[in-house]
Amino acid sequence: MADPRFFRRRGPFTLAALARIAGAEPPGPALAGRLVEDVAAIGEAGPGDITFLDRGAGRLLLAQSRAAACLAVADPDAVPSTATATDTDTGNGTALLLVAEPRLAFARVAAAFYPDPPLQPGRHPSAVVDATAVLAADVEIGPGAVIGAGAEIGAGVILGAHAVVGPGVRLGAGCRIGAHVSLSHCVLGDRVVVLPGARIGQDGFGVVPSATGHVRMPQLGRVLVGDGCEIGANAAIDRGGLGDTVVEAGSFIDNLVQIGHNVRIGPGCIIAAQTGVAGSARLERQVMLGGQAGVVGHIVIGAGARVAAQSGVSRSLPPGAVVSGSPAAPNREMLRRQATLKRLAARTGQVGRKGEE
Repeated sequence: MADPRFFRRRGPFTLAALARIAGAEPPGPALAGRLVEDVAAIGEAGPGDITFLDRGAGRLLLAQSRAAACLAVADPDAVPSTATATDTDTGNGTALLLVAEPRLAFARVAAAFYPDPPLQPGRHPSAVVDATAVLAADVEIGPGAVIGAGAEIGAGVILGAHAVVGPGVRLGAGCRIGAHVSLSHCVLGDRVVVLPGARIGQDGFGVVPSATGHVRMPQLGRVLVGDGCEIGANAAIDRGGLGDTVVEAGSFIDNLVQIGHNVRIGPGCIIAAQTGVAGSARLERQVMLGGQAGVVGHIVIGAGARVAAQSGVSRSLPPGAVVSGSPAAPNREMLRRQATLKRLAARTGQVGRKGEE
């Protein structure tokens, strides 16, 4: 159970309602009214909880579960053969809701039980709002927040404590801006979430080397963030040098990520923590970058490419590529290299011991 000091739970929900939320086949009449009170991991779920069985998980986990209901894929290796979308014969009374993607369905169900905190319109007395800023009537402004001249704040926006919205910045409807976020030279679409401490729109790393002293290049672009994006805590997205830095709709950027100036991130990308993307690199649609990956500037990573954690990408990748290592290479090739090195090291070690003997 989530700690009630931090999370407010809705519900209970009937199994029929949860099936609609999850996109599952509706349960049979005998089960439709069964009440479910909470969500839980499959090993911890009790008689009032709904859980999920991820793809590839063994059916033993389900057989041992005490959950009221379980979201599961219609897979003979994961679900008992007697179970159907309207049948609970799992041996322990757990109702099954069959879906194509259990983890995705569970995320939707969990969000129904634990929605975002509700908007509380109003302005804290310590907030500083420039007289020329344009605010929707239902904006929530936290303690110490600052809104600069000419900024535009859309309907239902929440600004956390000490968030700073610079002059001219525009926030679309439903944005949630965390505490101590700094926004400058940027335009955010609707429903953008920016977690605490993130910096969007600051100077890019525009430095021109010189023997007589390096010269700073003015950074004259913006950051454009599309609808439904999420920017993690303490992430930094530099504004463009001459053009714009762009993060397209539905992309998720994790904590402590650095996005350089003039980078273009396509829709639906996922970038994990401590990753760095250098200036003018382009990520096409639904690229995934693992934690601590590094991407050099001025290259293109094709749509749907996957980059493993701690990989160094030094050249463009075709659509759908799966790479790992540094410099990054196709994942299967990298695994073969590692296996070869391991065998070579073992042989070298054996030779050394024999020579010593």
